[in-house]
Amino acid sequence: MTRAVYETELTGIELKARGKVRDIYDLGDRLLIVATDRLSAFDYVLPNPIPDKGKVLNQISEFWFKRFTSLTPNHVISTDVAEFPAALRAQAEQLEGRSTLARKLNMMPVECVVRGYLAGSGWKEYQRDGTVCGIKLPEGLQESSQLPEPIFTPATKADEGHDENIPFSEVVNLVGEERANELRDKSLALYAAGADYARGRGIIIADTKFEFGLDGETLVLADEVLTPDSSRFWPADQYEPGRGQPSFDKQYVRDYLESIGWNKQPPVPELPQEIVDGTRERYLQCYRELTGEEIR
Repeated sequence: MTRAVYETELTGIELKARGKVRDIYDLGDRLLIVATDRLSAFDYVLPNPIPDKGKVLNQISEFWFKRFTSLTPNHVISTDVAEFPAALRAQAEQLEGRSTLARKLNMMPVECVVRGYLAGSGWKEYQRDGTVCGIKLPEGLQESSQLPEPIFTPATKADEGHDENIPFSEVVNLVGEERANELRDKSLALYAAGADYARGRGIIIADTKFEFGLDGETLVLADEVLTPDSSRFWPADQYEPGRGQPSFDKQYVRDYLESIGWNKQPPVPELPQEIVDGTRERYLQCYRELTGEEIR
């Protein structure tokens, strides 16, 4: 098992932001995005890192970015540390397999969420109101049911706490009708392509979120794509509507935290080693199933 990277400390490089999972460095005309092994749940970063998690996130995103080049441009310049500037190559130990040199973009102020199945907060809302994010759905659906067709349920970005679902009309207000339609249509097309591929590899992608930015006037796919952090992955051979599904994502950790009765307030509990190991294996298995390879 490789050494876990909880935080990066790069000499001589400006740290622009440290998110829940990613450390972002400003290189002037470009960004360096490093996926660490931090894990967040219920809006808190947990004290234990998950070894190799950042590599899985970075390399799954790299896989999808390459696969989707015919559908949309993306922000990736390189994920090969050998092609990075000399100051970064000298610090390769922290960066190998978990970093992306990316174009700077003017990021869109919305999370582009696509749901193909009824789960999580969507299932709770459907039970109460027969809707998901205000979108009326047919009667008689069960927990984990596949929706008649995928739906676009955008959200506002929150620096802290939960993102908040917003109606499509609010996206129009934020970015204009033409751009809002482009965000919706690209998100649905990417989800359909990704879900179709994954299903052929034995994985159901129940829902996901995409982020986009502008390079001039061109809409560009950015951040992460169809990872176990941004998506709900279910093993297809165990899928059964009418109940919650086993998953390849961090739902395993959420379930543990629920089981111990954590009140979702500080202090954030430590994870037992078996939960750390089980989470790591789920991330690695997801990568293997999707790509047929091992992480670098």
